[in-house]
Amino acid sequence: MREEVQNYYGQQLHSSDDLQTNACCDQEPPAYLKPLLAQLHDEVVMRYYGCGLVAPQQLKGMRILDLGSGSGRDVYLLSALVGEQGEVVGVDMTDEQLEVARRHQNYHRDVFGYAKSNVRFLKGYIEELDQLDLEEGYFDIVISNCVINLSTDKPKVIRDVKRLLKPGGEFFFSDVYADRRVPQPLLNDPVLYGECLAGALYWNDFINLAKQNGFADPRLVESRRLTIENPDIEARLGRQRFYSATYRLFNIEGLEPACEDYGQAVIYRGTVEQHPHAFMLDDHHVIETGKVFPVCGNTWLMLEKSRFAEHFTFIGNFDTHYGIFEGCGLNVPFEDDTAGGDNAPCC
Repeated sequence: MREEVQNYYGQQLHSSDDLQTNACCDQEPPAYLKPLLAQLHDEVVMRYYGCGLVAPQQLKGMRILDLGSGSGRDVYLLSALVGEQGEVVGVDMTDEQLEVARRHQNYHRDVFGYAKSNVRFLKGYIEELDQLDLEEGYFDIVISNCVINLSTDKPKVIRDVKRLLKPGGEFFFSDVYADRRVPQPLLNDPVLYGECLAGALYWNDFINLAKQNGFADPRLVESRRLTIENPDIEARLGRQRFYSATYRLFNIEGLEPACEDYGQAVIYRGTVEQHPHAFMLDDHHVIETGKVFPVCGNTWLMLEKSRFAEHFTFIGNFDTHYGIFEGCGLNVPFEDDTAGGDNAPCC
């Protein structure tokens, strides 16, 4: 299947118009990114096949690794955001895509006004990152855009990402997920695989896979239902549903499997660039500027142990545990009948 995917993205696809579904189609970017996207070379943009936006907050000076970087669209967008002192490394297995990305390296250096390029591209497989010239604990952020589903060894990818991240770093990536496990006959279909559908993980399998490989509390940032818009492929998929979703996974020791309440809170200072009014950690943590915002212990650590710490005031500590954090989705499973009387049964 690896060779099939290389052929599909290297030989069969020449632009996003050649895709047979809309699974690998991007969404509307925020206003502040549109001027940067407009500066990217047309050929780089034309050969882009992502399903989401992988530009998290606070990127100035960061070292970023892009898995499955393709024609380099995300690499060059992030190149502008990290600045000349930052660095972006792209890894891809397809010669044709790498050739496009490298061809326009000097173009983007000149457009952004850098004395030298702050990007480099490596040929390799995302399942074999340990065979590339990549230093352990080197990167602040690892991204990927609609590529993990194409991997033939997803656990290995996640383990390597954790190894390459700095403490407090994050894996911020968009991908395609299924509402149930994809049946075996579809797994062997090269077109469905190349279209980012057959290799998509069942969402709950992904959550468990992330936890088993060192990322204790995956956070969903955003998601949307994919409409395939190809009658023949829709008929073959049956009731299977697919979603584009962006997750962020923090490389932080001490995160717990569930959201535990220690009576803590944070106050966002409104100082992250382009986000003066609120900071969005995930789809249920939108923290308004200046407002005391109660958080669980995991959220506290994600903010306090990451590059976002300077932008928050932290209230409380871990001295007292108050049980599961309200709204986490878990509750005490036992009956609590406070109206019981003397006739309560015993065992």
